[in-house]
Amino acid sequence: MDKQWEADVAYDGQSKTDVVASHGADVFGQEENHQVVMSAVQYEQRIKYKTLSWQLVAVLMIAEIVSNGMLSLPSSLAVVGIVPGLILIVFLGIFATYTAWLLVQFKLRHPEVHSMGDAGLILFGPFGREILAGGTVIFAIFATGGQLLAGQIALAGLSDNKLCLMLYTGIFAIPTLICSFPRTLDNLGWISIPSVLSIMIAGIVGMVGAGIHPVPDRQINVAVPTDFYSAFISITNPVFAYAGHFMFFIMVSEMKRPQDAMKAAYTLQIFATTFYAVFAAVVYIYIGNGVASPAFSSLDPKWMKAAYGIALPNFLIAGSLYAHTASKLFFVRIFRNSRHLHSHTLAGWGTWIVLVVIMNGAAFVLAVGVPIFNYLIGIAASLFAAWFTYGIAGAFWLHDEYHDRGGARAWARKPVQTALTALTFLSGLFICVAGTYVSIKAIVGAYQSGAVGAPFLC
Repeated sequence: MDKQWEADVAYDGQSKTDVVASHGADVFGQEENHQVVMSAVQYEQRIKYKTLSWQLVAVLMIAEIVSNGMLSLPSSLAVVGIVPGLILIVFLGIFATYTAWLLVQFKLRHPEVHSMGDAGLILFGPFGREILAGGTVIFAIFATGGQLLAGQIALAGLSDNKLCLMLYTGIFAIPTLICSFPRTLDNLGWISIPSVLSIMIAGIVGMVGAGIHPVPDRQINVAVPTDFYSAFISITNPVFAYAGHFMFFIMVSEMKRPQDAMKAAYTLQIFATTFYAVFAAVVYIYIGNGVASPAFSSLDPKWMKAAYGIALPNFLIAGSLYAHTASKLFFVRIFRNSRHLHSHTLAGWGTWIVLVVIMNGAAFVLAVGVPIFNYLIGIAASLFAAWFTYGIAGAFWLHDEYHDRGGARAWARKPVQTALTALTFLSGLFICVAGTYVSIKAIVGAYQSGAVGAPFLC
């Protein structure tokens, strides 16, 4: 374990050494020496994971979270109105920052935690481990598929729909697969820099395009009275636009200084919340209530093509990050504490390649083979992302306070924090139940209206 990290002061004044003594060892062990002596003249170059700076983690987080999800935000404003919509976006950004802090604190106290599955083992035992690990993999695969569909829409728009949609998805899936192969996140981090630039520039281009070619006679509402179903299904767009916390443990595990993780989280949330609010407001003001989801599809054709073309690298890298996350969870679980984790072995690389291919292949098959895949993304996000981003973070703090600070008396000594974390848990529960309900109702409505097509449809 990094000696500087051990020396720094941690949670509530405890040293990192005390924390490590009371909990498990770091998931990747000691990586100070990246070479292992094999003989007097032969060395083996080892794979080092703990290489990320907080700046690169911030880039990875932005590349993963600020992606095609933001393109649905203007349509959410059209349903609930610009004022409630913007208030919700800002509130969720602040809420996501708070839950990120809870996740980071838990990770610092439990350096053995590599994924939500490991956290589930601490909270709920073996059953919790399988549920949270399975949820992470399922949501990551669905998120990869969502990015493949975003790439499909972009490629179709750029080429005026000259090819079969399934072919567009296949074309986009190939570079997504290739970019998923690096074993460590630092290699993905460097290619995530152009990914962040692409989505930022694409958003600016989209706003400029909307401003230059506004929709005449558009209608803009300050606030819209609506029923629960319509309101909540639109609210899920900004809720899940922040749904990237399920990757935090994996990213922090590969940091050189995990205690700097909140710097990355603050950078992410400030950028995401500001960019989301500005983009949603500007596009909605110029396009009005008829704005499509994704929003780029409402732009003048030339500006639409420019925005989609610039955004393509972000869709690709975000999909690669999701597939990498699902693969990494399995890989670390299989080879934890074995030489295959850090060494260039046939078993290690063979397993990694197979896992990456399986995760990307599953995402592709689901995206093109399941007619209701977009609705299933909503269900997966409700069942898992709602907990990973919001609810479960409250349980982490309540668990550590109870077990490490003296039981229920520890909760009583911090009534405000206890109340906040309890409300956080209940919020996750509400989003999970309500989001699942509206997603299932949307599927039923789609089948009744005949909007559901055939699988593998061109």
